[in-house]
Amino acid sequence: MAMPYHTVRLVFFLWIALTPLAANQAGGGKNFILAKSYSPEEDARILKLFEGLRVADVSDGMDIAGLQDVGLMSPEIRPLWRDTENFEHQIRGIAVTVRYVPANKRASKMTPEEFKQWEGKWYHELSPEPFVELLRPGSVIVIDGGEDGDTGTIGSNNSLVWKSRGARGIITSGGARDTDEVIKQKIPLYYRRPGRGIRPGRNEVESVNRPVMCGGVLVRPGDVIVADGDGVIVVPREHAEAVATAARAILDEDKTGRRKLYEKLGMPLDRTVK
Repeated sequence: MAMPYHTVRLVFFLWIALTPLAANQAGGGKNFILAKSYSPEEDARILKLFEGLRVADVSDGMDIAGLQDVGLMSPEIRPLWRDTENFEHQIRGIAVTVRYVPANKRASKMTPEEFKQWEGKWYHELSPEPFVELLRPGSVIVIDGGEDGDTGTIGSNNSLVWKSRGARGIITSGGARDTDEVIKQKIPLYYRRPGRGIRPGRNEVESVNRPVMCGGVLVRPGDVIVADGDGVIVVPREHAEAVATAARAILDEDKTGRRKLYEKLGMPLDRTVK
């Protein structure tokens, strides 16, 4: 016998009230996309498969793996600088993710000494860079910071710190400052825009190594990041081997074809066809 409509409604609302989601809304919080951890050895093995692959090759490999139009970041996320001789602006690495949110705290008018203390407290207590401890050789810092306004979350100093920890490059949907020095330091950076303001009073770190959105795509810690002059692509970790294998075959075929054309045109062979 079917339950009366009013009984069905009561059961439904009781279920809603007792679910974890309702508890989360009351202040608990819960992540629904789980993040997986990988060992340095696992990362190194995967990255070896992606050595030398271009964004175009990886995009084609994603098509072959049934992931058409997956992982391609918006063209707005572009390289700060390009090296057409040695391609040092290119990135192939493993994502370490960070999410910044706009701050709802502002500094009152202060003396220079008071401001320095307030700024230091922001960097060291309220919103430090806890992801630095997670960096290791092969890491790529991926920052979800697209709505933090004219903020320079990345600069010439902290980007060097990240590089010293093994980071191969930085991807952000937000801004960066000190861009002349970042270029001179040859730190691969893909970003949306310059950001002139310091972080204190403008943004706060919300989470580290959780799934984020950057350039319109999902990025999870452990996903593979490939970036070059064509932009940035994110390969879901569970598909990385299949994508790399398909992409390698595409690149090898492309090199063979272009090498023949180089020879026909009398052009000296360069690294892109060897």
